[in-house]
Amino acid sequence: QLQLVESGGGLVQPGGSLRLSCAASGFTLDDYTIGWFRQAPGKEREGVSCISRSGVANYADSVKGRSTISRDNAKNTVVLQMNSLKPEDTAVYYCAAVRLPNVLQAVCPMTGNPYGRGYWGKGTLVTVSS
Repeated sequence: QLQLVESGGGLVQPGGSLRLSCAASGFTLDDYTIGWFRQAPGKEREGVSCISRSGVANYADSVKGRSTISRDNAKNTVVLQMNSLKPEDTAVYYCAAVRLPNVLQAVCPMTGNPYGRGYWGKGTLVTVSS
């Protein structure tokens, strides 16, 4: 069964850190472009970060400087390390994977539409509160 599973969410105090993982089963993540998205209650889904097949990473302005995305090919996972968390980071975080043509191996979309042809996880809840 081909699926993505997110983990690592939870309740954290402002200023704290979380390490979100996106694990794949049934396929190899290093063949895919990976995106992290989040959706807060009452708000639209937004792109948080992504990493291309060649390792190019992008970040939303709201998390830039506080987050790092990386691949762990040995574990077939992609990790989003988030530091200095703020209450406005509270959301359900989703990872998505799409296989783009080789010519786009350095491309990393931050919108959800390109990932519509790929796979999505069910999300992990991050709550930042004191």
